[in-house]
Amino acid sequence: MSVSKYSRLAQRLLTGVSFTLAAGLLAAPMARADQAAYQPVTSDMLANAASNDGWLMFNHDYTGQNFSQLKQIDTKNAGKLTEAWTSDKIDIPDAFEGSPVINGDYMFVTTAKDHVIAYNATTGQKLWEYDYQLPTAAFKTLCCDTNNRGVALSGDMVIFGTLDNHVVALDAATGAVKWNVTLKEPGTGYSITEAPLIVNGKVIIGTGGGEYGARGRIVALDVNTGNELWKFYTTPSEDEPGGKTWPAGAYKTGGGSPWMTGTYDPSTDTLFWGVGNPGPWLATMRPGDNLYTDSLVALDPNTGKLKWYYQFTPNDTWDYDGVNTPVLTDLTYKGKQYQAVIQPNRNGYLYALDRTTGKFIYAVPFVHDTSVTGIKNGVTQTSQALRPALGKTITTCPSFLGGKNWWPIAVDPMNHTAYITTLHACMSMTGVPVTYAAGLPFLGETFKMLPDPKDPNLGSFQAINLNTGRQMWQHETKQVWDAGALSTAGGVVFSGTVDGKLHAFDAKTGKDLWTSPAMGTAILADPVAYSVNGTEYVAVWASYGGVWPLWGGALAEPLKNTPRFGQLHVYKIGS
Repeated sequence: MSVSKYSRLAQRLLTGVSFTLAAGLLAAPMARADQAAYQPVTSDMLANAASNDGWLMFNHDYTGQNFSQLKQIDTKNAGKLTEAWTSDKIDIPDAFEGSPVINGDYMFVTTAKDHVIAYNATTGQKLWEYDYQLPTAAFKTLCCDTNNRGVALSGDMVIFGTLDNHVVALDAATGAVKWNVTLKEPGTGYSITEAPLIVNGKVIIGTGGGEYGARGRIVALDVNTGNELWKFYTTPSEDEPGGKTWPAGAYKTGGGSPWMTGTYDPSTDTLFWGVGNPGPWLATMRPGDNLYTDSLVALDPNTGKLKWYYQFTPNDTWDYDGVNTPVLTDLTYKGKQYQAVIQPNRNGYLYALDRTTGKFIYAVPFVHDTSVTGIKNGVTQTSQALRPALGKTITTCPSFLGGKNWWPIAVDPMNHTAYITTLHACMSMTGVPVTYAAGLPFLGETFKMLPDPKDPNLGSFQAINLNTGRQMWQHETKQVWDAGALSTAGGVVFSGTVDGKLHAFDAKTGKDLWTSPAMGTAILADPVAYSVNGTEYVAVWASYGGVWPLWGGALAEPLKNTPRFGQLHVYKIGS
């Protein structure tokens, strides 16, 4: 990844910063349509989100399973799904990667470039819209598009993060601003693209910016005021636990961005958050394990103190972010029952850990993998021969985009199965000199995406039995599979493809039960399910953008003419 590529990205993002959505976003909220009174979201509602008819948070509930208990749509009638309503097209040529969040008949969505819209969840009538005014400078140090992955709900508020490192709370009924804060000491290169998580009256959120030498942090804010309550740095200083795993002073520009929403276990009062890659990419410049990059950290949500950690890729030099959602689920492995946390990692292995202790249970590869050579005593082993150095070029699998990128998986807790979107690609990498400079990319490596010699298909959607780690079924596609997943108690699993079609699969067999008409662009987001007045709906954003067209190189060329706009599609069983 060269500086010139980043410069072209910044130029594209700056183009058309002042724009109007097809329906006309305004800086101040519009008068809302006739709508039932908004029901405030309580802590008890969030704790019991798994049984709520709505979709109250990113990934549905605190487990992160993307599993809905709804079962009106099932394997027998999924083929009768029809369009319930569709939003107007939104003229932003970037990725729409957010999950709609639904409380009663209120639906809240975010778009690329940090706009928030409220819809009636059954009719699609727009209730209000809020246009966050991003400064031009916010677009100059973004790594990977202008996406915003969604909101969090608390009380009568809708809360979201912004690309210029603010956290904003809006009135859920009107869209009026209730508070707006910037995270302390943001520095140059910081951004927020993840949805916040609300836990015990706190807004938990992480920052991005690892490709610019930003120091990763997870922050807790008071939900009523936005005041900062605690901060956990993901790259510790020399006098903190883990600090000796860095060369002197390197932690200050060490990356480790926790840029995807985490999960929470109320039974142990523990937060789980994935941590991104170290900076610079070139590991010869920072010998050591570089904690807590490429790790899962378990935190006390009241204080931000570290309870335990597990590092997926020590001294990472391939950009194998550890940010994928840590999913909480119970499993039985080799006859022993575990309260587990699982993560299909960018490094190509699916990990299962004991979520009460952090102890290793098992790890299995789910893609062709040459960088990781195996697991020894619970520690990931990597190939020394396939580590780039100055002037040294290597070829390895998976690519820096990972065996799995940010896309949320789904887990069916009833049949102990994970449904995983997978990327089958490799890369070459070459070490190059780099010096840290605020506002410039901090990589030290160039790269080229390559096809996987063991799999001619770029994308797949696979089901893995979590009790054994074995694949149950898989669908492969010639082009990348670039979207998340939803599983339901009706035995149906949903995911979208880059040809703009939403698929409904039989959770046990993988049979394709239904495919939507093409949406005119791609699908990059994860679907959600909700029920209002006894009718179950499935909703998903359609758009094209994100990391694939930016960094896919020749592998992304077949999709270069994909139309670029955002549009929300909502389905239900036809009458």
